[in-house]
Amino acid sequence: MSREASGRVPRSQRLAYAAPAFGLAVVGIPVYVYLPKFYSDVVGVPVAAVGALLLAVRVFDAVSDPLIGALSDRTRGRFGRRRPWIALAPWPLAVSIVLLFAPPQLDAAAATLWFGGTLFALFLFWTAVTVPYEALGPEITFEYDERTSLLALRDGLLLVGTLAAASSPAAVAWAFGLADDDAGQRARFLRIALLYAPLLVALCSWCAAAVPERGRRAARNAAAAFAGLRDAFANRPFRILLVSYTIAAFGSNLPATLILYYVEYVLQDSRADLFLLLYFVTGILLLPLWVVLARRVDKKAAWLVAMGINTGAFLGVFFLGPGQGDAYAVLVVLSGLGFGGTVAIPSSMQADVIDYDELRSGRRREGAYVGVWSIARKAAAALGVGLALLILGSVGYRPSVEQTPEVVLSLRVLYALVPSLLNLVAIAVAVAYPIDRARHQGILDAIAERRAGGRPVDPLHPDRALGATA
Repeated sequence: MSREASGRVPRSQRLAYAAPAFGLAVVGIPVYVYLPKFYSDVVGVPVAAVGALLLAVRVFDAVSDPLIGALSDRTRGRFGRRRPWIALAPWPLAVSIVLLFAPPQLDAAAATLWFGGTLFALFLFWTAVTVPYEALGPEITFEYDERTSLLALRDGLLLVGTLAAASSPAAVAWAFGLADDDAGQRARFLRIALLYAPLLVALCSWCAAAVPERGRRAARNAAAAFAGLRDAFANRPFRILLVSYTIAAFGSNLPATLILYYVEYVLQDSRADLFLLLYFVTGILLLPLWVVLARRVDKKAAWLVAMGINTGAFLGVFFLGPGQGDAYAVLVVLSGLGFGGTVAIPSSMQADVIDYDELRSGRRREGAYVGVWSIARKAAAALGVGLALLILGSVGYRPSVEQTPEVVLSLRVLYALVPSLLNLVAIAVAVAYPIDRARHQGILDAIAERRAGGRPVDPLHPDRALGATA
């Protein structure tokens, strides 16, 4: 590995690399929180169909994510493996955003087809951007703590972008004086799309132009590229990290999907935008402290503490009811104390397990690993949206009316109780994660020795000697 890739990253390159995360956040809360309700209540797509389509697109992702990851690993050209994807894929992604956010007036059947088609296009091109973009991050630096700082900046801008995207419907409505009727909601989503489409193209173009690729090339043949998918699941540290993260992500996506429903029908409050703001601002402000804590107590310990704080505070939300919006706001802030750590630290841990794969295989396969990671992240989000909305539809949810006791109870269970229990399971799984600072340094030393023709010992299995690099 080059000394440049092992040390500090210049500030200009840090910003250029992290910047696209701000724009890519539009495929987050707007899609998973606002658009389901917009399409069910305004456009006229049945709520169960919205949930089913969001689940179906994740089946599609199960193919597209690892495929694009493998293709990214194998891309050859003067501009590198990742940058062609980062520069070109945002253009069709921008078109997809406009089409999804600004549907024409259609009957229910045609609107359902429109939602499904544009949703599939959105996630195909989003994958074509995000998988190579995220695969670039672990290649930029191999230093244990510098990697945490770099990826925390990326994920911090993702949080800022998420906050901006979450605030955009209210901000656009205020800026343009839009009413809260159907026409006003259509107008606000059109304006959001017209803002984010060119922003995404500009930020991704900056990243592709300003961030050099320093990663070593993966094997050229297709068999070796797709073997990375098999090897990812054979990589025990990655498997532990992936299972724990996926369980926790599914838990966190349930409240992300249901917050508008929960606040309106359980708390009978109108301040959902304020509550989202409190949660994200708290997470963003404290994210640098989680980076410092990860330097002091190691990444795994910091991640476990973050998940524990996030879970312990949020469990109390289950017991709230009408008129308790202020108590909910306090619990949201307390839960947000751990939010930044749960977002940023796993990204750095993921990069470390990719280094361990290089030690075992002799190849750099960031794309394959990020493809698998992307499936898990998006599957968790889709399950959160799809199952929640399917369950709401099955217990009798109807838009814009007083809900039955069964619907209210389902909202409380799905919004607060199930996520808290899932986070406890994720914590129990994460305890087994084996890579710390010392072992990571041992992995890098063993990679260097193996590349020099030696037969190093596996730092995670001292009784095993490794062969020369393939």
